This record gives sequence, C-alpha cells and structure tokens, in this order.
Amino acid sequence: MYEERLAPRTGRLAGQAAIVTGAARGIGRAIALALAREGASVAVNYRTQAKAAEEVVRLILEMGGDAVPVQADVTDPAAAQALAAAAMSRWGRIDILVNNAGVAMYRLLLDTTVEEWDAVMAVHLRGAFNCTKAVLPHMIRAGRGRIINISSVWGQLGAANEVAYSTAKAGLIGFTRALAREVGRAGITVNAVAPGAIETDMLAGLSPEERAELAEAIPLNRLGTPEEVASVVVFLASPQAAYLTGQVISPNGGMAM
Repeated sequence: MYEERLAPRTGRLAGQAAIVTGAARGIGRAIALALAREGASVAVNYRTQAKAAEEVVRLILEMGGDAVPVQADVTDPAAAQALAAAAMSRWGRIDILVNNAGVAMYRLLLDTTVEEWDAVMAVHLRGAFNCTKAVLPHMIRAGRGRIINISSVWGQLGAANEVAYSTAKAGLIGFTRALAREVGRAGITVNAVAPGAIETDMLAGLSPEERAELAEAIPLNRLGTPEEVASVVVFLASPQAAYLTGQVISPNGGMAM
C-alpha cells in the first residue's frame, strides 16, 4: 500500500526499528515522528483511527523514512504478538518499544464501575505487558533494546477524580523499575516518561478558565507540548542514554519536583 523507502541514514537512531503504540494522535504521534526524524523506521500502531495513523505514516515517508501502520488492540495478547511480527517481517529487528497506548477517565472512585476500572487497567498495564512480552525475545536475541513506558505525573502525585488513571500510570512506573532489573543483563534498558499537563485531546474537555487555572499552577506557567515529551523519548532511545535504566523522567513544567 505504501511506497518502500529506506530509513534516513543519518540521525541518532539510523537503521533502528521502533514500535509506538497508540501512535495515531497526541503524544504517540509526536513520538513516532520524532523517532523517524532521528532515522528510526516506525511501526505506527493504532486501534481504531486508521486514517490518522496513515497520515503519520505519510509524513514519515515524506521525510525519507520508513513506516507502516499496524492495527492492533494491545489489550489482546495475540494482537500484540501480531504487531511485533509485523515489525519483524518488515525490518527484521525491533530496537525500540514505546508503550504509549492509553485512555483517560475523569470520574470519582464511587462513580467508577468495575468494568470501567478494568478497561483502564487493561489498556495501560495489560497493554504494556502484552507488547513488552511480544518484543522481548527479539531484543534478548539481539543483545540490546530500549523499552520506554509513557506514564504520567499523576502516576507520581495522584489526582482526585482520576484514581483509576493515576493507579494505572503508577503501575507502569513499578513495571518499569522491576523489568529494568530483570532484563538489564540482556543489554535492554527500561525507562518511563511521566508527562505533566500536555496539550492533547485528553485536555479537550477543559474550559478556557480551567486551562488557565491549570497553567497558573505550573511553575513554567504553561502547558507542555507533545513534541517536548517526544524529545525525552528520543533521548532515552538514543545511544546517549545507554547507562540510564529503571528511571522516571517527568517533563512537567515543575508540577512535580
């Protein structure tokens, strides 16, 4: 469906292959584009937003990179395995996994149903588990790899009316630290990025007044951008971060220090 092109031969990630889950929009989209700019080929994962994922692929191809859209519900183990298989089939390697797929839910705990709680945990935690389990054998055989989990500042601080989301994101931090100890000897680093308030669809429901109030509570007095989060991910995927594992880096404008 897409013209075959070689990834750019320059950049810190030249010749590498990445999977970014939930890459059709927001932070995931910015991460996919940023990795491609540094030379990585990218499997652009999506669940339902095919057109948006195809647009990300188009942009990567136009910059001279290589990318493919891959539909997969990461909560399904078989789909996660198929996602990894698609990357291996195209590039013969998986160097970078970014577990970004997620859902937000703003609700009091007393109003949260068991089904809603389970759905949030499934995307954030089971999704990361499924995708990581799918790529680890390939990384272990290669003797190297980068796994980067997108958590949240709310996973560090907790947020009222977002107990399910905060719990899931905190779980990703525990997953990151434990897995880093488990796979370090295989040459694989595992780190987490915990963004603060970022300009994405997840904040679309806020009124102008609420957005202004949120920005005022941030020492840098503004919301962050998806590109600022993506730059941290690129660093963690790069050779410069080779001695960094089990860490949580939080681009949050000073919300948490």
